Amino acid sequence: MIGAAVLVVLGWIGYGIWDWRERKLEKQRPRERSERYKQATSSVVDWAKKMAEYQPPKQPKKPEPPASPDSRPASQGGPGQGPAET
Repeated sequence: MIGAAVLVVLGWIGYGIWDWRERKLEKQRPRERSERYKQATSSVVDWAKKMAEYQPPKQPKKPEPPASPDSRPASQGGPGQGPAET
């Protein structure tokens, strides 16, 4: 029974060492990207370049509406220049 426990402990120690080495090797390897990921990334980069070069169209200036009698300044007899109230 004690021998089985020792073997289990040694097995876990061996597994821990193996797992540590695998994680260390995994960090050193470059990540493999899927084809779909590469396409998505390149399309986003292309879109960002287009947006950086985008110039919005210039809007034509609106013609000024003709002045109505109500929009004259008060000094020229516009609104508020009625007879003085006493």
